[in-house]
Amino acid sequence: MGVMSGPYVIRGSVSLPEAELMWRFSRSSGPGGQHVNTSDSQVELRFDLAATEALPEVWKARALERLASRLTGGVVSVRASEHRSQWRNRETAAVRLAALLAEATAPPPRPRLKKKIPRGINERRLREKKQRGDTKRGRSGRDW
Repeated sequence: MGVMSGPYVIRGSVSLPEAELMWRFSRSSGPGGQHVNTSDSQVELRFDLAATEALPEVWKARALERLASRLTGGVVSVRASEHRSQWRNRETAAVRLAALLAEATAPPPRPRLKKKIPRGINERRLREKKQRGDTKRGRSGRDW
């Protein structure tokens, strides 16, 4: 078994704190052949979002609000069981959790600024609209 590929960066200099990750392993459904009934390759990774000190307060509040539906007592959990090896499932779960937290802590998008449409552009649009209507009216042969 190799070494875990180090700190999973959420964003910038903030990464998942290895000490606060809770791992649980269980038998996975899916592929595995004769090996499947003896190995605990499914991985459940849990992270106590409510109690963590690793995230800046602002991020934490944002994440708690956005992930409210996914939390169980302030704990967010991620499952991975697509690989046959537990180690690869651990990698997948950690990467998934980091991505989830990155998305949940992202700053809200900037509000859209309303801009006034220049009068000339609006007038030209209305003129072209009228012209189009006249063209279409001219196509109906009702006055002959």
